[in-house]
Amino acid sequence: MSAYIKIKSEDSVFILYQETKAGTEFEIDGTIITLQEDIPAGHKAAVKAIAKGEHVYKFGYSIGIAQQDIAPGQWVHTHNLKSGLSGLLSYTYEPQLLAPPAPADIPTFQGFLRENGEAGIRNEIWIINTVGCINKTCERLEMLATKRYASRGIDGVHHFSHPLGCSQLGDDLSYTQKLLAALANHPNAAGVLVVGLGCENNQIGEFKQVIGDLNPKRIKFMAAQEVDNELERGLELLDELVDYAETMQRQPIPVTKLKVGLKCGGSDGFSGITGNPLVGAFSDKLIGYGGTSILTEVPEMFGAETILMNRAKDEQTFDKIVSLVNDFKSYFIRYGQEVYENPSPGNKSGGISTLEEKSLGCTQKGGTSNVVDVLPYGERVHSTGLNLVQAPGNDQVSVTALAAAGAHIVLFTTGRGTPFGGAVPTVKISTNSDLAERKKHWIDFNAGQLIDGADKDAVRDDLFQYVLDIASGVKETNNELYGYREIAIFKDGVTL
Repeated sequence: MSAYIKIKSEDSVFILYQETKAGTEFEIDGTIITLQEDIPAGHKAAVKAIAKGEHVYKFGYSIGIAQQDIAPGQWVHTHNLKSGLSGLLSYTYEPQLLAPPAPADIPTFQGFLRENGEAGIRNEIWIINTVGCINKTCERLEMLATKRYASRGIDGVHHFSHPLGCSQLGDDLSYTQKLLAALANHPNAAGVLVVGLGCENNQIGEFKQVIGDLNPKRIKFMAAQEVDNELERGLELLDELVDYAETMQRQPIPVTKLKVGLKCGGSDGFSGITGNPLVGAFSDKLIGYGGTSILTEVPEMFGAETILMNRAKDEQTFDKIVSLVNDFKSYFIRYGQEVYENPSPGNKSGGISTLEEKSLGCTQKGGTSNVVDVLPYGERVHSTGLNLVQAPGNDQVSVTALAAAGAHIVLFTTGRGTPFGGAVPTVKISTNSDLAERKKHWIDFNAGQLIDGADKDAVRDDLFQYVLDIASGVKETNNELYGYREIAIFKDGVTL
């Protein structure tokens, strides 16, 4: 196990693998560096003298500007480093495209082929409510149905609570409708029961139009105010959906149909060294086989956005990325908020000092593949390859957006840990081995083994096989095993 990590020869800092005391000596690039103070694990020390006003480099990129002179061996963090970012920017397309990978034998997973040609990795029944007023009704239906269908040929019945759908106007109502409609169309759900109240803004009749083409065998509707007993009627409709779902059987499906969401949360100083590069390598491998990856957390691209912009497949896609980034910055400015008010307190405790540093880690999840498309919030993916989707960094909101975009699975890297899971299997990948050992009921895969000396390609291949096992139903994620499933919907506007 290495005592420190230094990525690029031009880096101004090195990262400590474990908490290290003042006076500890390191030989780096032929020079002895002595720590000037105690430094926590995952944090940075200067590898050379850095003058006040100079850029500080990590991963070969600037992560901010020194606020005072920093001597070799001194701790580099929020007390002496600040973001070098500000305001809206103009961008120039400077393509850095990679040739598509050579064709290879396409692996398969055991999934469910739906009547519309899409594939699912679970054969679940989803209960989706149009409005928050009936969360408890839908929760009760889920409980009754789970017991009723325990021995039937489905993978479970799930309801996703949310507080919206009424007292909403304009874009807010549209966001709610688009997001819920995208979930209703998700292929992991073999059958969907949409439950409305009857007096909400998100009326069932209008909501049907947002969902689009309807398969009446797969999706049923119930307005609770219009039936005598909504629990009895709900179970009758669920009976029909379960009968339909049982006609579906697992079969070999090529990974060209697999869509994987890419997310990080509770990041630490190792996120950009282990978890995020590993997920990026996984994404490149999946895309090389003709599959699809979906990346979001737009505010956590700030400072590293040009990396993605220059990998846009063409100038039209580049323009979409520019709009994606600047529109989100304008959203912050509209509310009088600092565009670069990031990272979070937990990120700082874990060793991340500035948004540039956090963003460099975030964008690594996209690997090196070309960006093929940019999606508005709530829209579903229709191009294979690396897609970007509009959503904030908030874990619940962004994972929900990834699922709505069509992700069958979300790979979620974390250095601090979280039990959270979305509507789809959410693979928690620890950036360090200590977290993986302490939180075995949260963490599904340990990327920290990369620091312990494991071969990156071998770990990538292990992760790829693990994902195929999840997709095939051979394994379940911890969020599935413990019933941690949540959604959250983006809100921006007036509530009546």
